[in-house]
Amino acid sequence: MKFLSFSQSGRHCFGGIKDNGIVNLSMHCPEIGDLRDAIRKGQLSRLTELVIKSDIDLPLDEIQYLPTIPNAEKIICIGVNYANRNAEYKDGTEPPRYPSVFMRNRESLVGHEQHIMNPPESNQLDYEGEIVLIIGKEGRRISEVDAHKYVAGMTIMNEGSVRDYLRHAKFNVTQGKNFEKSGSLGPWMVTADELNPMGQLQIVTRVNSEERQNDVTDNLIFPFRFLISYLSSFYRLKPGDIIATGTPNGAGARFDPPQYLSQDDIVEVEVPGIGILKNLVTDEQI
Repeated sequence: MKFLSFSQSGRHCFGGIKDNGIVNLSMHCPEIGDLRDAIRKGQLSRLTELVIKSDIDLPLDEIQYLPTIPNAEKIICIGVNYANRNAEYKDGTEPPRYPSVFMRNRESLVGHEQHIMNPPESNQLDYEGEIVLIIGKEGRRISEVDAHKYVAGMTIMNEGSVRDYLRHAKFNVTQGKNFEKSGSLGPWMVTADELNPMGQLQIVTRVNSEERQNDVTDNLIFPFRFLISYLSSFYRLKPGDIIATGTPNGAGARFDPPQYLSQDDIVEVEVPGIGILKNLVTDEQI
C-alpha cells in the first residue's frame, strides 16, 4: 500500500492511494493524528484494508503533497554509501569502516511537486537522489538479522546540498544540508509488505530529463540491514524516523565543470516500485 501526507484547503491530512485517487484517512480515522501516528500505533495493516474497501475521496491533482513524514523525530542521513561514489572522490582511500552520519531538520524538506528553494547565499545547490527507510517500530541495538522487522516502508529523498556551505567547518556538513526547503521527500511511502526493502533496488536521478545518477543497492558499502543495526547502537530508533541511505555518483559537484541547480531546473528521482519524486527549483526571494 502507498500512504502519503498531504494538504487540502489548508488542512494537513494523510491517506492511502487507490487507483488515481486518495482515500482520506484523516477523515475516516480522526483518532489517528497523522501518518507517523498511524505507524506508531501499528495501524498500517488495518488502514490498508480500509483503503481497499473504501471509495476514493479526492483525486491526486486536488492536493498539495507534504513530505511523506512531515514531523519525523529524526531525519538521519548517510554520506558516501555507494562504492562508485567513494571511488568518485579519487583520494585513494579504502572504503570506510563505518558510515558517515549527519542530521537534517524538517524545514529543509518539501513534498513532491513543491518548489525547492535555491538560496541567494550560494550558487552551489546540488541534487542527491536517495532511497529512504521509514522506521516502523521502536528499537535499540537491533541485530542485522532482525533489521527488516523495523522497517514500515520506503520513500524517496532529493537530499539537496549547498556545496560550499558543507565546507564552512572542519568536521561537519550540517550547514550545507539544512537550508530551508533545499531538499524534498516523497511522493509517498510504499509499505514493506509491497516492496521488500532488503531486496535489490534501483535509483535514478534526472535533471531536465537528463540522467545524472543510476545505481542499485547491491553496490552499497553499508547495506540497509547494517545501517539499521549500526544506527540503533546509539540512537533509539522510533516509528516514523527517517534514514536517507546515501546517494550514488553523478551529483552535480562531480562534473567538470560542476553542474549545479538553477532557476527552473526540474529534478526527478525515481525508484522503481516506489515512484518518482519531482520538484522544480526556484530562486529564493529575500
